[in-house]
Amino acid sequence: MEISHEYDDIIGLPHPVSADRPHMPMIDRAAQFSPFAALTGYDAAIAETARLTEQKRELSDEQKGIISKQLFRLQSRLKTDPEVAVTYFVPDSRKRGGTYQTVTGKAKKVDEYLGVLEMSNGVSIPFDDIIILE
Repeated sequence: MEISHEYDDIIGLPHPVSADRPHMPMIDRAAQFSPFAALTGYDAAIAETARLTEQKRELSDEQKGIISKQLFRLQSRLKTDPEVAVTYFVPDSRKRGGTYQTVTGKAKKVDEYLGVLEMSNGVSIPFDDIIILE
């Protein structure tokens, strides 16, 4: 005795081919079933939370005085295009804290009015953010 199934009448028929539409490529067919992000931006928010920042170090009055003297000496030598290395704090634009960066190049201007050291490469470094000046 043979068991009949509900679709026995169409199982053996050839796959229909549309005369109006071109055959869909396999890659496009597979893309229909690819996963999607139900919570857009969630992965970026997790990555941002995991990103580490440093707190700005407070310098002692003695350290501030040393940097101030170094800036004064640097200002008197600007005409000789002095090469300096400056380590300074860069505040993070998206969360509390920031990072310490070191830039090396020629000092262009020591602006006492604005309180910034301008480098020839266009970087302006606030005096209060400098922790090392060589």
